[in-house]
Amino acid sequence: MLQNDRLYITDGGIETVLIHHHGLDLPCFASFPLLADEDSTQVVRRYFEDYIALAERNNAGLLMDTLTWRANPDWGEQLGYSAEQLAAANKRAVQLAREIRDAHPLVPILISGCVGPRGDGYEPGELMTAGEAEDYHSAQIAALAEAGVDFITALTLTYVDEAVGIARAAQRTGLPVVISFTLETDGRLPSGQALRSAIEETDARTDSAPTYYMVNCAHPTHFASVLAEDAGPWRERIHGLRPNASKKSHAELDESPELDEGDPAEWAADYAALRPHLPNLEIVGGCCGTDHRHLAEACAAL
Repeated sequence: MLQNDRLYITDGGIETVLIHHHGLDLPCFASFPLLADEDSTQVVRRYFEDYIALAERNNAGLLMDTLTWRANPDWGEQLGYSAEQLAAANKRAVQLAREIRDAHPLVPILISGCVGPRGDGYEPGELMTAGEAEDYHSAQIAALAEAGVDFITALTLTYVDEAVGIARAAQRTGLPVVISFTLETDGRLPSGQALRSAIEETDARTDSAPTYYMVNCAHPTHFASVLAEDAGPWRERIHGLRPNASKKSHAELDESPELDEGDPAEWAADYAALRPHLPNLEIVGGCCGTDHRHLAEACAAL
Protein backbone atom coordinates (compact mmCIF):
# COMPACT_ATOMS: atom_id res chain seq x y z
CA MET A 1 0.00 0.00 0.00
CA LEU A 2 2.78 2.43 0.98
CA GLN A 3 5.92 3.05 -1.06
CA ASN A 4 8.98 1.58 0.61
CA ASP A 5 11.47 3.94 2.25
CA ARG A 6 9.16 6.96 2.01
CA LEU A 7 7.82 8.99 4.89
CA TYR A 8 4.10 9.66 4.80
CA ILE A 9 2.35 12.45 6.63
CA THR A 10 -1.30 12.91 7.49
CA ASP A 11 -3.08 16.11 8.36
CA GLY A 12 -3.58 17.27 11.94
CA GLY A 13 -6.75 17.80 13.90
CA ILE A 14 -9.02 18.97 11.12
CA GLU A 15 -12.11 19.45 13.29
CA THR A 16 -10.31 21.60 15.87
CA VAL A 17 -8.66 23.65 13.13
CA LEU A 18 -11.92 24.26 11.27
CA ILE A 19 -13.69 25.29 14.48
CA HIS A 20 -11.01 27.38 16.18
CA HIS A 21 -9.00 28.72 13.22
CA HIS A 22 -11.73 29.13 10.60
CA GLY A 23 -14.81 29.76 12.77
CA LEU A 24 -16.88 26.98 11.21
CA ASP A 25 -19.72 25.33 13.10
CA LEU A 26 -19.42 21.54 13.42
CA PRO A 27 -22.49 20.12 15.18
CA CYS A 28 -21.65 16.76 16.79
CA PHE A 29 -18.01 17.51 15.89
CA ALA A 30 -18.84 16.30 12.36
CA SER A 31 -17.04 17.76 9.35
CA PHE A 32 -18.78 15.89 6.54
CA PRO A 33 -21.87 18.21 6.46
CA LEU A 34 -19.54 21.05 5.39
CA LEU A 35 -19.32 19.49 1.94
CA ALA A 36 -22.94 20.42 1.24
CA ASP A 37 -21.84 24.06 1.11
CA GLU A 38 -19.41 25.29 -1.56
CA ASP A 39 -17.82 28.03 0.58
CA SER A 40 -17.07 25.55 3.38
CA THR A 41 -15.78 23.05 0.84
CA GLN A 42 -13.30 25.63 -0.40
CA VAL A 43 -12.05 26.09 3.17
CA VAL A 44 -11.43 22.33 3.33
CA ARG A 45 -9.56 22.42 0.01
CA ARG A 46 -7.30 25.19 1.31
CA TYR A 47 -6.79 23.31 4.56
CA PHE A 48 -5.24 20.36 2.73
CA GLU A 49 -3.01 22.60 0.60
CA ASP A 50 -0.78 23.24 3.62
CA TYR A 51 -0.17 19.52 4.07
CA ILE A 52 0.39 18.88 0.38
CA ALA A 53 3.02 21.62 0.35
CA LEU A 54 4.62 20.13 3.47
CA ALA A 55 4.73 16.67 1.87
CA GLU A 56 6.33 18.12 -1.25
CA ARG A 57 9.01 19.97 0.74
CA ASN A 58 9.91 16.80 2.62
CA ASN A 59 9.73 14.44 -0.38
CA ALA A 60 7.00 12.65 1.53
CA GLY A 61 3.70 11.11 0.61
CA LEU A 62 0.35 12.21 2.01
CA LEU A 63 -2.35 10.01 3.51
CA MET A 64 -5.51 12.05 3.04
CA ASP A 65 -8.43 11.08 5.25
CA THR A 66 -11.94 11.64 3.98
CA LEU A 67 -14.13 13.89 6.15
CA THR A 68 -16.18 10.91 7.31
CA TRP A 69 -15.07 10.21 10.87
CA ARG A 70 -18.60 10.99 12.08
CA ALA A 71 -20.46 9.78 8.97
CA ASN A 72 -21.93 6.63 10.51
CA PRO A 73 -25.60 5.82 11.25
CA ASP A 74 -25.87 7.07 14.84
CA TRP A 75 -24.21 10.42 14.23
CA GLY A 76 -25.91 10.75 10.86
CA GLU A 77 -29.31 10.30 12.50
CA GLN A 78 -28.50 13.00 15.07
CA LEU A 79 -27.65 15.32 12.19
CA GLY A 80 -30.85 14.50 10.28
CA TYR A 81 -29.40 12.28 7.54
CA SER A 82 -31.28 9.32 6.12
CA ALA A 83 -29.33 6.18 5.22
CA GLU A 84 -29.34 7.20 1.56
CA GLN A 85 -28.20 10.75 2.33
CA LEU A 86 -25.45 9.42 4.57
CA ALA A 87 -24.14 7.09 1.84
CA ALA A 88 -24.15 10.03 -0.58
CA ALA A 89 -22.26 12.18 1.93
CA ASN A 90 -19.59 9.52 2.34
CA LYS A 91 -19.19 9.29 -1.43
CA ARG A 92 -19.03 13.07 -1.79
CA ALA A 93 -16.19 13.16 0.73
CA VAL A 94 -14.26 10.62 -1.34
CA GLN A 95 -14.96 12.59 -4.51
CA LEU A 96 -13.47 15.72 -2.93
CA ALA A 97 -10.35 13.84 -1.86
CA ARG A 98 -9.94 12.45 -5.39
CA GLU A 99 -10.32 15.95 -6.87
CA ILE A 100 -7.62 17.28 -4.55
CA ARG A 101 -5.32 14.39 -5.44
CA ASP A 102 -5.87 14.85 -9.17
CA ALA A 103 -4.86 18.50 -8.83
CA HIS A 104 -1.45 17.52 -7.37
CA PRO A 105 -0.02 14.72 -9.52
CA LEU A 106 3.57 15.24 -8.34
CA VAL A 107 2.81 14.34 -4.69
CA PRO A 108 2.11 10.69 -3.83
CA ILE A 109 -1.34 10.86 -2.23
CA LEU A 110 -3.31 7.89 -0.91
CA ILE A 111 -6.95 8.33 0.04
CA SER A 112 -7.98 6.87 3.37
CA GLY A 113 -11.66 6.17 3.90
CA CYS A 114 -12.00 7.40 7.47
CA VAL A 115 -14.27 5.51 9.86
CA GLY A 116 -14.87 6.64 13.42
CA PRO A 117 -16.29 4.89 16.46
CA ARG A 118 -20.00 4.48 16.93
CA GLY A 119 -19.75 6.36 20.19
CA ASP A 120 -17.92 9.36 21.52
CA GLY A 121 -14.33 8.44 20.74
CA TYR A 122 -13.19 9.28 24.28
CA GLU A 123 -15.10 6.52 26.07
CA PRO A 124 -16.47 3.13 24.98
CA GLY A 125 -20.11 4.02 25.64
CA GLU A 126 -22.56 1.32 24.54
CA LEU A 127 -20.43 -1.73 23.75
CA MET A 128 -21.06 -3.91 20.70
CA THR A 129 -19.97 -7.44 19.99
CA ALA A 130 -17.60 -7.87 17.05
CA GLY A 131 -20.51 -9.15 14.96
CA GLU A 132 -22.66 -6.17 15.84
CA ALA A 133 -19.79 -3.80 15.03
CA GLU A 134 -19.25 -5.50 11.68
CA ASP A 135 -22.92 -5.07 10.79
CA TYR A 136 -23.03 -1.51 12.07
CA HIS A 137 -20.02 -0.21 10.13
CA SER A 138 -20.55 -2.22 6.94
CA ALA A 139 -22.75 0.33 5.14
CA GLN A 140 -20.31 3.19 5.57
CA ILE A 141 -17.30 1.07 4.63
CA ALA A 142 -19.12 -0.22 1.54
CA ALA A 143 -19.96 3.34 0.45
CA LEU A 144 -16.36 4.45 0.88
CA ALA A 145 -15.10 1.42 -1.02
CA GLU A 146 -17.57 1.96 -3.86
CA ALA A 147 -16.46 5.60 -4.16
CA GLY A 148 -12.84 4.56 -4.66
CA VAL A 149 -10.76 4.96 -1.51
CA ASP A 150 -7.38 3.26 -1.39
CA PHE A 151 -7.88 1.80 2.09
CA ILE A 152 -9.98 2.10 5.24
CA THR A 153 -8.70 3.72 8.43
CA ALA A 154 -10.62 3.45 11.69
CA LEU A 155 -9.57 6.24 14.05
CA THR A 156 -10.03 6.78 17.79
CA LEU A 157 -11.24 3.30 18.66
CA THR A 158 -11.76 2.62 22.35
CA TYR A 159 -12.21 -1.15 22.58
CA VAL A 160 -11.24 -4.30 20.69
CA ASP A 161 -14.63 -5.69 19.63
CA GLU A 162 -15.33 -2.61 17.53
CA ALA A 163 -11.87 -2.83 15.97
CA VAL A 164 -12.43 -6.49 15.10
CA GLY A 165 -15.82 -5.76 13.56
CA ILE A 166 -14.46 -2.91 11.43
CA ALA A 167 -11.53 -5.03 10.25
CA ARG A 168 -13.89 -7.81 9.19
CA ALA A 169 -16.24 -5.38 7.42
CA ALA A 170 -13.32 -3.90 5.49
CA GLN A 171 -12.07 -7.37 4.57
CA ARG A 172 -15.40 -8.03 2.85
CA THR A 173 -14.71 -5.14 0.46
CA GLY A 174 -11.21 -6.37 -0.34
CA LEU A 175 -9.64 -3.13 0.87
CA PRO A 176 -6.68 -2.88 3.25
CA VAL A 177 -7.67 -1.71 6.72
CA VAL A 178 -5.82 0.26 9.39
CA ILE A 179 -6.81 0.27 13.05
CA SER A 180 -5.96 3.21 15.30
CA PHE A 181 -6.64 3.07 19.03
CA THR A 182 -6.93 6.04 21.35
CA LEU A 183 -5.32 5.95 24.80
CA GLU A 184 -5.84 7.58 28.16
CA THR A 185 -3.09 9.32 30.15
CA ASP A 186 -2.06 5.94 31.59
CA GLY A 187 -1.34 4.56 28.11
CA ARG A 188 -4.33 2.20 28.16
CA LEU A 189 -7.42 2.15 25.96
CA PRO A 190 -10.50 3.82 27.48
CA SER A 191 -11.80 0.26 27.99
CA GLY A 192 -8.88 -0.29 30.37
CA GLN A 193 -7.08 -2.77 28.10
CA ALA A 194 -3.35 -2.43 27.53
CA LEU A 195 -2.29 -1.34 24.04
CA ARG A 196 -0.18 -4.45 23.49
CA SER A 197 -3.06 -6.69 24.49
CA ALA A 198 -5.47 -4.82 22.21
CA ILE A 199 -3.21 -5.17 19.18
CA GLU A 200 -2.45 -8.82 19.85
CA GLU A 201 -6.11 -9.67 20.45
CA THR A 202 -7.27 -7.86 17.30
CA ASP A 203 -4.65 -9.70 15.26
CA ALA A 204 -5.59 -13.04 16.79
CA ARG A 205 -9.30 -12.59 16.09
CA THR A 206 -8.91 -11.32 12.52
CA ASP A 207 -5.98 -13.43 11.30
CA SER A 208 -3.87 -10.22 11.36
CA ALA A 209 -6.24 -8.45 8.97
CA PRO A 210 -5.09 -4.88 9.76
CA THR A 211 -2.26 -3.82 7.47
CA TYR A 212 -0.86 -1.90 10.41
CA TYR A 213 -1.91 -0.10 13.59
CA MET A 214 -1.71 3.50 14.75
CA VAL A 215 -2.32 5.46 17.94
CA ASN A 216 -4.25 8.73 17.79
CA CYS A 217 -5.88 11.32 20.04
CA ALA A 218 -3.38 10.98 22.90
CA HIS A 219 -0.29 13.06 23.67
CA PRO A 220 3.08 11.31 23.07
CA THR A 221 3.92 11.46 26.78
CA HIS A 222 0.76 9.50 27.61
CA PHE A 223 2.10 6.30 26.08
CA ALA A 224 5.88 6.78 25.96
CA SER A 225 6.45 4.54 28.98
CA VAL A 226 4.24 1.80 27.50
CA LEU A 227 6.40 1.62 24.38
CA ALA A 228 9.65 1.84 26.34
CA GLU A 229 8.80 -0.79 28.95
CA ASP A 230 6.78 -3.36 27.01
CA ALA A 231 9.05 -4.71 24.30
CA GLY A 232 8.01 -7.31 21.74
CA PRO A 233 6.95 -7.86 18.14
CA TRP A 234 3.65 -6.04 18.80
CA ARG A 235 5.50 -2.72 18.51
CA GLU A 236 6.44 -3.60 14.92
CA ARG A 237 2.74 -3.55 14.07
CA ILE A 238 2.54 0.19 14.84
CA HIS A 239 3.37 2.16 11.70
CA GLY A 240 1.84 5.53 12.48
CA LEU A 241 1.12 8.04 15.25
CA ARG A 242 -1.39 10.89 15.30
CA PRO A 243 -0.99 12.42 18.76
CA ASN A 244 -2.89 15.29 20.36
CA ALA A 245 -1.20 18.64 20.92
CA SER A 246 -2.43 18.81 24.51
CA LYS A 247 -1.22 16.83 27.49
CA LYS A 248 -4.68 17.06 29.04
CA SER A 249 -6.83 13.98 29.56
CA HIS A 250 -9.85 13.34 27.38
CA ALA A 251 -12.11 14.43 30.23
CA GLU A 252 -10.19 17.69 30.65
CA LEU A 253 -10.31 18.37 26.91
CA ASP A 254 -14.06 17.81 26.90
CA GLU A 255 -14.48 20.48 29.55
CA SER A 256 -12.02 22.99 28.05
CA PRO A 257 -13.58 25.91 26.13
CA GLU A 258 -10.23 26.93 24.62
CA LEU A 259 -8.09 25.05 22.12
CA ASP A 260 -4.87 23.76 23.69
CA GLU A 261 -2.31 23.74 20.87
CA GLY A 262 0.64 23.08 23.13
CA ASP A 263 4.09 24.01 21.82
CA PRO A 264 4.71 22.57 18.33
CA ALA A 265 8.48 22.20 18.81
CA GLU A 266 8.09 20.51 22.21
CA TRP A 267 5.36 18.27 20.80
CA ALA A 268 7.65 17.25 17.94
CA ALA A 269 10.48 16.47 20.35
CA ASP A 270 8.19 14.28 22.45
CA TYR A 271 7.03 12.63 19.24
CA ALA A 272 10.59 11.96 18.03
CA ALA A 273 11.49 10.42 21.39
CA LEU A 274 9.10 7.55 20.57
CA ARG A 275 10.85 6.60 17.34
CA PRO A 276 13.53 4.30 18.88
CA HIS A 277 10.71 2.08 20.17
CA LEU A 278 8.84 1.93 16.84
CA PRO A 279 11.06 0.34 14.16
CA ASN A 280 8.35 0.58 11.49
CA LEU A 281 7.22 4.15 12.11
CA GLU A 282 6.59 5.64 8.66
CA ILE A 283 3.40 7.69 9.08
CA VAL A 284 3.59 11.00 10.91
CA GLY A 285 0.41 12.88 11.73
CA GLY A 286 -1.52 14.75 14.34
CA CYS A 287 -4.90 14.86 16.04
CA CYS A 288 -6.79 17.36 18.20
CA GLY A 289 -5.09 20.74 18.51
CA THR A 290 -2.42 20.08 15.89
CA ASP A 291 -2.07 21.75 12.52
CA HIS A 292 0.53 22.04 9.74
CA ARG A 293 2.94 23.84 12.10
CA HIS A 294 3.12 20.80 14.36
CA LEU A 295 3.63 18.48 11.42
CA ALA A 296 6.40 20.68 10.01
CA GLU A 297 8.22 20.46 13.35
CA ALA A 298 7.69 16.70 13.45
CA CYS A 299 9.12 16.24 9.97
CA ALA A 300 12.19 18.21 10.99
CA ALA A 301 12.60 16.28 14.25
CA LEU A 302 12.21 12.90 12.57
